[in-house]
Amino acid sequence: MPQNNKLFYYLRNYLAFWVPDFLYSKNLNALLSTRTVSQLQDRVDYYNKLDKPARLAEEAATLAKFFKNLPNERRTYFFDAHEVMRYFDKNYRFSSVFGDLTLVPAQPSLVKSRPIFADNKHSVLLNLNKVRHFCFVTDKLATQNKLSQLVWRGNAFVHRQNRIAFLSRYFGNRLCNVGKVNTTHDYADQWLADPLAVHEQLTYKYILSLEGNDVATNLKWIMSSNSVAVMPRPKYETWFMEGTLIPDVHYLAINDDYSDLEEKIDYYEQHPLELREIIENAHQHVLQFQDLHKEKVIALLVLAKYFALTGQGTHPID
Repeated sequence: MPQNNKLFYYLRNYLAFWVPDFLYSKNLNALLSTRTVSQLQDRVDYYNKLDKPARLAEEAATLAKFFKNLPNERRTYFFDAHEVMRYFDKNYRFSSVFGDLTLVPAQPSLVKSRPIFADNKHSVLLNLNKVRHFCFVTDKLATQNKLSQLVWRGNAFVHRQNRIAFLSRYFGNRLCNVGKVNTTHDYADQWLADPLAVHEQLTYKYILSLEGNDVATNLKWIMSSNSVAVMPRPKYETWFMEGTLIPDVHYLAINDDYSDLEEKIDYYEQHPLELREIIENAHQHVLQFQDLHKEKVIALLVLAKYFALTGQGTHPID
């Protein structure tokens, strides 16, 4: 998968960590007032679905305690949370569950991922571990000049039965160049294929996107390319708002059991303008995440709403 520059990411964040927090907090109102809440409210309310006051458990950590101990693990989660949390009162308390989360926490918590089809109000999304997950590409190869096959490379373990099921059905299929790259653990000698770099995968018109521990990491860069993402309807979502994606509008949708894959590819091979429309819709979805200033303001508003509804201050620009 494409990689953001991790060296630059860590260098920038370690340096920023030592800048006094009051330089940030005193600018909170000015920063948020550069855009009106009404312009961004839909996204704020999508990420933070709390709609009434909520209580945090007594053991919920303060921001001050969180900032005090820079962890050795999950550093990207720490840095991404710290980047926006530092604007707020250090006595504010919060709950967080870092990692690939597929369940809804018992109390309102800051998370990277959450299930889509559930009462997920307690899962308040922030853009966490974005150095890994928010990767996009510049694709100069026109769709019509790409290979008319589906490509996929990734790990397939026994706990990822969706990937096992796909490979067992379509490995070696006429329309597919798919295979796993892990040679250890489960199914070690089955469905192996040579690794393909992202630029090699981008020579294919159709790219498979299958969820892993939570979301499919490759979905974001696929949707920024001139290829089309092929996948069942997603079950989990992140800051990318996978739950708002519309089947056959933003991606080529296939059944959960993959039974209609050949039918769908054959159809879009005969209807290239419809395929191109899906790709353009995907580009429009990606575009909304390109304004980094706006993304930061949205994250600050998400946190402001979280703190206000857990009884800790009011909205900063009320």
